[in-house]
Formats: sequence, C-alpha cells, structure tokens
Amino acid sequence: MNALMLAVVLAANSTPVSLEEARARSRENVQALTAALQASSAEQDVRSARSSLLPQVRFSGGTSLTYIGPQRSYNVVPVEGGGFQQLEIDTPEVAYPGFNLGVSVSQLLYDRAVWARLEQSGAQLEALRGEATEQQDTSELEGINRFYSLFRTQATIQVLEANVRRSEQQLERARALFQAGRVGKAEELSAQVNLGNDRIAVVSRQSQLATDQARLSTWLAMPGAEAVEAVDPGVLTEVPAPAPSLEQALRDARTRRPLLVALRQRLRVAELQESIANAGYLPRFSLDAAYQRSGPDPAVFFGQPARQNLVRGGLNISWDIFNGFTTQAQARRAEYQSRVAELNLQQSERELEGAVRQSHVALQAQIVSAELAEANRKAAADALVLAEERFNAGVSSTLEVRDAQLKLTQAELTLLENRINVEIARFTLMRAMGTLAPGEAQ
Repeated sequence: MNALMLAVVLAANSTPVSLEEARARSRENVQALTAALQASSAEQDVRSARSSLLPQVRFSGGTSLTYIGPQRSYNVVPVEGGGFQQLEIDTPEVAYPGFNLGVSVSQLLYDRAVWARLEQSGAQLEALRGEATEQQDTSELEGINRFYSLFRTQATIQVLEANVRRSEQQLERARALFQAGRVGKAEELSAQVNLGNDRIAVVSRQSQLATDQARLSTWLAMPGAEAVEAVDPGVLTEVPAPAPSLEQALRDARTRRPLLVALRQRLRVAELQESIANAGYLPRFSLDAAYQRSGPDPAVFFGQPARQNLVRGGLNISWDIFNGFTTQAQARRAEYQSRVAELNLQQSERELEGAVRQSHVALQAQIVSAELAEANRKAAADALVLAEERFNAGVSSTLEVRDAQLKLTQAELTLLENRINVEIARFTLMRAMGTLAPGEAQ
C-alpha cells in the first residue's frame, strides 16, 4: 500500500467536526455532565433544608384487638373490728377492639441553625454550579486542544504532500535536463532519493493522524473507532487578532472566572457554618397542635362524634443552657474552617492573576512568532524560486534546490505550528479570564 492509498483509507468516511461543534460537545462530555449532575443534586439539598421551615403535618390511624386471659387479683379491704382482709377476685377472659385516629401539626417559629442551614445549602448549590461551569470550561479547552492537534497533523500532512509534489517536479526537471545532456545522472538520482524521503515523511505522519482522531472522537463522546476530520477553522489565512490589554484580562478574570465564584461561595458556606454552630447559644421556639380520637367501642367511636375526642396545642421552647462546652468547640472549629476557606480564596486569586499574566504574555509572544514565521516563509519561497531558476539555467545543482526546498517546507511547518499556537494561547487566556463559552467572541 503506497502513501496515497494509505491517506485515502484514513480519510475514507471520516466525520467532519468543526471547531464550534468540538467546543459545544466538549462542554457536554462525561466530566462536564458529572459536575452538572452534582449541582443538580445540591438543588435537592436546598429543598430538604427548606422543608424544616414548613408546617409538618402527620396523620395516624389504626385499629387493634386486645385479648386478656383469665386473671386473678387481690384486694386488701378493712374488716369489722379492725384489721384488713385480702380478697381474691377472679375475672374471666375478655377481648375488645381498639380504634384510634390522630392528626398532628407542628410549626417551627425560630431556630437560627435551621435558617443558617438553608442559606448554607444555597451557597453550596452556587459553589457547585460554579465548579460545574469551571469543569465545562476545562473540558472545552481540552476539546479545543485536541481539535487543533488533529488539525495540525492534517495541515502538516498537506504541507509534506506539497513538498512531495515539489520533489516530483524537481525529479522531472532533473530527468529532462539529464536527457538533454545538461546535467549528469547523479542529479536525477539525487532528486529521486529526495522524493522517496519526502514520501516516507508523509507516511510516518499517518499514525499520528489516527492517534489524534481517536483522542478527539472519544473526548466528544463519539465512537472511538470513528474517523473524524477537523474542519479548517480558517485561522491559517487570517492575520492574528491582537491580545486584549492585561488590565482588561485581569478585570474579567476577577469577576467572571467560575473558579473564583465557586471559592467565594465555599467561603460563604464556611461562614454560615459558624452561624450554625453559634445558634447553639440561642433558644428555639415552635408551635404544635394535635387532634386525637380513640376508643374501644365501635358504636361510640363511629356513631357519636362528640365523644372520644382530644385536642392539644402548645408553644414549646428549648434552650441548651449547658452542654459540656460542645457548642463552644463547634463554633471555634467552624471559625478555623472559615479562615482556611478565606486563605484558599486569597491564594487562588493570586495564582489566577499569575496564570492570566502568563497566558497574556504567551499569547503576545505567539503572535510575534507567527509574524516572524510568515516573513520567513515568504523569504524561503522566494529562495526556492531563485534556486529552481538557477537549476533550470544549469548554473546550480539539485543539492541547492533541495536545500531551498527543505527550508521552505520547514518555514511552512513553523508558520503552521506558530499560527495554531496563537489560537491555543488565545483560548487558554480566555479560559483564565473566565470568558470561555460557546459563541464567545475571541
């Protein structure tokens, strides 16, 4: 199987994937969906915390049958003339039914810990939502990297194939000049060896193409055996847009980065834990009411609703006056955890600023490198034209043309690498700034 046939096999029935599609599907891969489900689970925690503040209504009812076997009991009674006598009393067996019906209602009036837990569950939900968005951004950036890795390999193969075509043309010229007696046989053989080496370079890239296809397809939750093709995003023909100002990048990162949103909510969770612990110093108030109806006689229980009724209601207060310093220990522990959360937030803010600056500098450097690489490519293309003209005029050798050809190929590959690196650096900066989202302007 020659190089052309191998390329046809790898490209057959490949599924095109655009950059926009790769970004959108990456935000819905397994890691991102798992984080989203955890946030959805936290919504139920909020509902559970809120339930304690709502009236608690309970209904109960039932019937029973009680059997008491023959019994003997003793009663002590006074006798005439003084003293006491013990009398035996025998009772026969008896069986009687029982009926009961009850409804109870309780309403919490005040418990600082319950309100604080509700606030805490809301903060926990917001933290998990921020973490889910952070994971979506992480998944999207990974999808972008894998997309551009595949596109880089595809474009590299195209550059190498263009070099093969140039080598084929050079072989044809060398053969024609040899047949015309203007150059020796060595020139033709040298051109033929160069063509073979260039074809080998194309074939060696095919295995990398298959690897990059598998990495992208599996990340996008597509079958791993499915061949995919990165659709040209058009960046190679565009002039790189300038980087945003560092001040703007830092400002966006402080306000929009999901990680900081999540960490701020984590700090809020820790602060509310302090409030929950300190609630142990305060009293708790509640109301309760109950209605109960019971009796052993079904005729009375069912036929005389004015009888067998019991209604109860009350205001309850509970206050832990002293619990062995448990409340104090819990409050102190919550205070320490709050301080830990605050320190983590401050450190993350510093690290984020450093990451933004690093990404910003990297993007600027890549833009400059791409500009230099474009200038080198133009110079190398001009040098190849000159070398071919000299060879056609018979004043140079295949070696000179080959050197110019290799320099042009290397310049094209360098330009390709730097231009793709510009886009990856741009998306990396957007990720650090918290502006990475489907449809976000670059």
